[in-house]
Amino acid sequence: MNIIEKENGIILEEVADFDPKHIFECGQCFRWRAEEDGSYTGVAMGKVINVKREGNDVIIDNTTKEDYENIWRDYFDMDTDYGKIKSTLKEFDEYLDKAVDFGWGIRILRQDSWEMLISFIISSNNRIPMIQRAIENLSERYGKLIGEYRGKKYYAFPTPEELNKATQEEIRECKTGFRDKYIKSTCKSVVELGLDVKNFRKLSTEDCCKELKKFNGVGPKVCDCIALFGMQKIDTFPVDVWVKRVMQEFYIEEDMSLPKMRKFALEKFGDIAGYAQQYLFYYARELGIGK
Repeated sequence: MNIIEKENGIILEEVADFDPKHIFECGQCFRWRAEEDGSYTGVAMGKVINVKREGNDVIIDNTTKEDYENIWRDYFDMDTDYGKIKSTLKEFDEYLDKAVDFGWGIRILRQDSWEMLISFIISSNNRIPMIQRAIENLSERYGKLIGEYRGKKYYAFPTPEELNKATQEEIRECKTGFRDKYIKSTCKSVVELGLDVKNFRKLSTEDCCKELKKFNGVGPKVCDCIALFGMQKIDTFPVDVWVKRVMQEFYIEEDMSLPKMRKFALEKFGDIAGYAQQYLFYYARELGIGK
């Protein structure tokens, strides 16, 4: 892959297994918005960029080659061979074969651990537009101003210290609903204990989940999402409504409990269960499978 610098951005030439729509709309992130031209603008790692695919090239605007090497190469998981992963998944069965082809451009983002912890606490029993609004409100109110891009101001997600300054009532004013108490409790714990939740990445998946579940508002499903999207624990399998539907449609009996469904998936897909979950989720939601 060649990297070409252009005015205010870069072009990644001949990029395989990368489609912005698949990446940003497969349920793993909340701060990316589709533009009229098919590109996506988002905030990550304290930066705002715009990403678009043209032919076999990926264009990243509002960045530099240096930032790509230091930030975006890791964030977009560019050193992982998704072609190999997809080939392995396609061998499992006809359902994954179709799901992988449908979401061919998915990559699991390597997102900020703290942001994912709070984001998925907010996600509990919530709709994506509401999750996005709450995260934007918290960022605008308590995060640092990154700057203006294409006429709009963008804010970084607040640090634990910044967000801990907010009262529970102020957090609720940001449209977090009943999750306000969980967010406040989590911020207080992280700050008072001097925790860097990014360090949970160094733990085994089992120990990582044990630590995450100590936070109020982090149950099994939320924990799996944080572990997969914020801790790079690929041997997890979050089960939400869409995953439940696709699993019932293709793999299991309708009355199987969610814990048993998760156990079934982990045993079937093994240490790449997280990748399988993303392709199946996107396939199910986009096609309305199991409605």
